[in-house]
Amino acid sequence: MRLPIGDSIQDIIYKLEAGSGMRVVRWALLVLAILFLVIVYNWRAYRNMATQEAMDTAQLARNIATGKGYSTFFIRPLSIYLLTNHYRGPLISSDPANPIDPARLKGPHPDLANPPVYPVVLAALMKLLPFEYDIPIVTSESDTKARSYFWHRHGRFWWYQPDFMIALFNQVLLFGVVLLTYRIARSMFDLQIARLSALLLLGTELLWRFSVSGLSTMLLLIIFLGLIWTLARLEREMRVGNATSWVPWALTALAGALVGLGALTRYSFMWMIIPVMLFLAFFSPRDRAERCLLALATFVVVFAPWVIRNMVLCGEPFGTATYTVLETTSAFPEHRLARSLAPNFATFNLTIGWYKFLANIKQIVQTDLPTLSGTWLTAFFIAGLLLHFREPGRNRLKYFALMCLGLFMIVQALGRTQLSEDSPQVNSENMLFLLAPLVTMYGVALFFVLLDHLEMPFYALRHIITGAFAVVMCLPMVLAFVPPRTNPIAYPPYYPPTIQQVCNWMNENELMMSDVPWAVAWYGRRPCVWLTLNAQSDFFAINDYFKPIRALYLTPRTMNGRFLTDWVLPREYSWGSFVLESVMRKEIPPNFPLRKAPEGLWPEQLFLTDWERWRKP
Repeated sequence: MRLPIGDSIQDIIYKLEAGSGMRVVRWALLVLAILFLVIVYNWRAYRNMATQEAMDTAQLARNIATGKGYSTFFIRPLSIYLLTNHYRGPLISSDPANPIDPARLKGPHPDLANPPVYPVVLAALMKLLPFEYDIPIVTSESDTKARSYFWHRHGRFWWYQPDFMIALFNQVLLFGVVLLTYRIARSMFDLQIARLSALLLLGTELLWRFSVSGLSTMLLLIIFLGLIWTLARLEREMRVGNATSWVPWALTALAGALVGLGALTRYSFMWMIIPVMLFLAFFSPRDRAERCLLALATFVVVFAPWVIRNMVLCGEPFGTATYTVLETTSAFPEHRLARSLAPNFATFNLTIGWYKFLANIKQIVQTDLPTLSGTWLTAFFIAGLLLHFREPGRNRLKYFALMCLGLFMIVQALGRTQLSEDSPQVNSENMLFLLAPLVTMYGVALFFVLLDHLEMPFYALRHIITGAFAVVMCLPMVLAFVPPRTNPIAYPPYYPPTIQQVCNWMNENELMMSDVPWAVAWYGRRPCVWLTLNAQSDFFAINDYFKPIRALYLTPRTMNGRFLTDWVLPREYSWGSFVLESVMRKEIPPNFPLRKAPEGLWPEQLFLTDWERWRKP
């Protein structure tokens, strides 16, 4: 006679070996492996925010979270121009206590550069989690030991806590991207393709770099994969489902809404409505026009209110982003347009725009396209385009991916700005990377087709080849873990403790000017105007007519500029000329109102203000 306890032990052992317990063990091991990967990657390769876009979005999100509305501390001169040019109110105030403020500098300055979804999501995150914006000062040996292995290292600043929190959130979204890719590949292909696709995507080093960058790419990938899943499900419903069912119509409306949501995350995504409508027009068995109109209508319903908001504020549908096509051309090189207080749009013409397109499309084809997925799987994807699948849904999704590829190449060529030069690959203008999950799926599908045609002397060789393939594809990720360790401080030009120190000398409502206003806004929490094109007329136009500028903060971005190009050749009195004159004469130009400078920053940085604020009690 067996004891009951013996039966229970045998049941437990059986469940662990072959029953539901084995699934629990597998999932537990998978979760532990993912956590280990996160810890190791962040320990070896994490970096604080290093791009203008990430800091701009983060400071905007914090303003939303703290009740300041959709306002920004990063003030572009172009934004001042758009607001004042659109202003139709009185020029003189009858009430001295309420002066006229067409540039909106005396109060909250509305943001005209960023679509709202990602900042609002970050604002919700900041409300839920404990963000510590003040950088602690280590004053004792015990504090040094306590902080040396996380935010500080050996008593010196190392990681900025809010940057790290945003990176962790985006890494959660990264796992969502991997899971969605697995589900889509599982429904479109089979289990082995789904598993390997998820594994290779998880091992894509470029995807991890995007996750710690602070950009909206992870969220946009979630939206894009949601759109892919919707279209795949819609195609299946239209092909094999009930012809009178309401499900295809609901999925059509959802597809349009997802494009609208993506456009509210990144303006360039709005062009996705074109391949979506083409997909509906080509592959709908009936009611093609009605489906296209429904998708377009839901897109407009979601996207139009924000466009109306921008039109009311500044008269442009996308704010400062309306002029993206004009940037990095001979008319407006580098960041010249965003720094222009009175831009001359007459200098731009279609020929200049055409030259920009040709130059950028050449670079995309030669450099960006071969590495669009972040791995060598792109070659398998391109070769796999010649492969015809028996399942119609696979071919139709492949055609949709091709339409997206052509569209993204055009949009990226016309929308490329200096942001792509400042941070190659990891920037919000890299639209091609959105195709990485689809490229991975179809690249893996071709790999297994080729593998199935190989004669194997023994079955285990198939697993060996698959494992070797995965290791080779993930080699860039493996190399991210080898020495030397990545320095998390993005200096030059960003050193958060110094930025926060100089900003703490200022009052909250005082206006600054800097060559890194996005960093001043994020790390220093002070309103800051981007350095104007010249140190004379534009500076005094803001200082005298809109709001006094109480401090000037220059970093190695300007101080380490090119001597001939940035300092000598500019026709106008540039800030490089201002620095050069200050160095040669060893004094600030006589007519400049900000003349006090603290010790310890020169020559790498320059901080000028109207009085010795660092001496205040």
